[in-house]
Amino acid sequence: MEQRKNVTEFVLLGLTQSVQGQRTLFVVFLFIYLVTMMGNLLIVLTAVFSPTLHVPMYFFLGYLSFLDGVYSTTITPNMIIDLLCEKKTISFQACMIQLFIGHLFGGADIILLVVMPYDCYVAICKPLHYLTIMNKQVCILLLLLTLVGGFLHGVLHPLFVYSLHYCGPNVIHHFICDMYPLIKLACTDTNIIALTVLASDGAISLVIFTLLFIYYGVILHSLKNLSQEGRHKALSTCGFHITVVFLLFVPCTFMYVRPPSTLPIDKYLTVFYIIITPMLNPLIHTLRNGELKNAMKKLWTRKRT
Repeated sequence: MEQRKNVTEFVLLGLTQSVQGQRTLFVVFLFIYLVTMMGNLLIVLTAVFSPTLHVPMYFFLGYLSFLDGVYSTTITPNMIIDLLCEKKTISFQACMIQLFIGHLFGGADIILLVVMPYDCYVAICKPLHYLTIMNKQVCILLLLLTLVGGFLHGVLHPLFVYSLHYCGPNVIHHFICDMYPLIKLACTDTNIIALTVLASDGAISLVIFTLLFIYYGVILHSLKNLSQEGRHKALSTCGFHITVVFLLFVPCTFMYVRPPSTLPIDKYLTVFYIIITPMLNPLIHTLRNGELKNAMKKLWTRKRT
């Protein structure tokens, strides 16, 4: 424990060292964050208060938007503020908390994206029994599963990093605390830790990503038994699921399904799935889902009157 105190804080290099570049990114990221919060909040409010959307599919959709909003709020504001600071430092304890929060909500997001295809499958293949199978108790149980799974995933990573010895240097070539940059700074042999992280993150991401596409393949194959109108509705129901899965898993798979290392592109991929993807999710949901758009219009009109 005493050895770990050799490093009490880390210095974050950020995305760029250019003052003008940092100011530009400050404006861009602040705009994206505001759009992200407004979009996700609108979906959450619509899912909660619209009487036409009280079905499990929109229950999970509202929960996904809630996770995206909280995830953005716990990480993005600090990153935006750092863009205005000449020296970007973070204490060892705050670094561990940030690592925990990032993997907590990231893990919950991944588990939820596994749950949502099952809901989609039941809605398409067993429409007459949909509300019976996906009853309130099942939905709450699946929601608790995402929280517990996300918590376990979030705790695992700080425990690995906390056990390492940091004696210097303390400069992180990133804009947040992440596993591989922290492992790279450790003074002790980290091969076992790095391989464990690779197994727990990379392999899990790759396996889930593959299983999800197999699952969606089964769903799409079952569409041949539906009418043209039924196929169109089913595709609009599940289309955004596939898009969101692709946007989240491709960067994560690239970052973790490889030998433990840090690459310059990692920072930009992190920007994509931490900042860009939570903003795109509400746009994808509303553009591909006519029922949700109509519910938003009715809710907005009702609130104004």
